[in-house]
Amino acid sequence: MDKNMLFVYNPRAGKAQIRSNLLDIIDIFVKAGYEVTAYPTQAAGDAIKAVRDRRKGYDIVVCSGGDGTLDEVVNGMMQCEEKLPIGYVPAGSTNDFANSLGIPRGMKKAADVVVNGENFPCDIGSFNNNSFVYIAAFGIFTNVSYETNQDVKNILGHTAYLIEGVKSLSSIKSYHLKVTYDDVCLEEDFLYGMITNSNSVGGFKGITGKNVELNDGLFEVMLVRKPTNPIELNNIVAALVDKNIHSEAIHCFKTSHITIESDMPVAWTLDGEFGGEHQKAIVENRHQALEIRIPKPEIKTK
Repeated sequence: MDKNMLFVYNPRAGKAQIRSNLLDIIDIFVKAGYEVTAYPTQAAGDAIKAVRDRRKGYDIVVCSGGDGTLDEVVNGMMQCEEKLPIGYVPAGSTNDFANSLGIPRGMKKAADVVVNGENFPCDIGSFNNNSFVYIAAFGIFTNVSYETNQDVKNILGHTAYLIEGVKSLSSIKSYHLKVTYDDVCLEEDFLYGMITNSNSVGGFKGITGKNVELNDGLFEVMLVRKPTNPIELNNIVAALVDKNIHSEAIHCFKTSHITIESDMPVAWTLDGEFGGEHQKAIVENRHQALEIRIPKPEIKTK
């Protein structure tokens, strides 16, 4: 064996399905000529440390878990001078980014992509002092993912997000924000916003817009204005359900750099995990900052 792999996995992600697939996955890696070092995460932040503090000599870092696990691996890699290719075996409840990249849902098929696929130079988001893979968001529903218990996610999947989201409808709040991008400056009240580099969010495809490219150096941005009456609120909900993101109540655009400022701290999520409260968020697109292993065109699975 002349290749070395660091394999970081979350043993509890997505109904803990990694447990019944772990030996087969490692077998696929070993048969492809890799000497595998397996690292099961135990707590939040473990994957960041495992990647950032890894010894020299690895050729690739592979992770298995949900998008949160991938987020940690990317954060760890972005803190390193030597940036290795990243393989991803999705095992979470939504796996938005894996879907955008065409990575198969089946864990063994995804492991096969790691050893037989090709490297894709992917954009990575910078959020103040952190990195994110595919979404930074604030406002209504953004607390759903990190406040939903992992066991509930495992049992209910996408339904868990909807159930928890409905609970928060009675306490909808908006934020007065100053939004600056390119030569534009907006100052309005918004109840939701997301800065994305993905074809889907929360398992819903197409909500980020059309012609989304993950390596074009641009984010897709959606800002939902505060409704002034129940009719406007209904129109907003209908627009989101119908994926009509060009509604008058929804402001959409593409940019590589955006600054969002507020008078009070705003809670953000990064790739579905709590990203802290910030009065000023500077978000930049790191064009093709990392390589992610994806299927070759002729074997890409829908």
